[in-house]
Amino acid sequence: MQIPLQISFRNMDPSPAVEAIVREKAAKLDRFFERIVSCDVTIEAPHRRHHKGKLYKVRIDIGVPGKDVHVNQEGPKNQAHEDVNVAIRDAFDAAVRQLEDHVRRLRGDVKSHAS
Repeated sequence: MQIPLQISFRNMDPSPAVEAIVREKAAKLDRFFERIVSCDVTIEAPHRRHHKGKLYKVRIDIGVPGKDVHVNQEGPKNQAHEDVNVAIRDAFDAAVRQLEDHVRRLRGDVKSHAS
């Protein structure tokens, strides 16, 4: 990556362990697309007022030439996302899929419909 990774925490204290996991996952993104310009990761803890279903939200914004890739892992209420590590893993898995799709479009492997 040309620009350093930006990690933000919302409603939670910064954790060196979580930050290390994010840095490890982000470093692997270069394998799928080597021209990544930036990567911003936001990890949001649930509000303290919730007693059940405290699901972490992870947002990844990846800057690439042509079109940015945005992953927002908060969609369906997946109870596995009560663990921040699982939420991070799922978000980066989705980011990899979107990067692979972006690379296929750039290479012309995906057919485009005539207007």
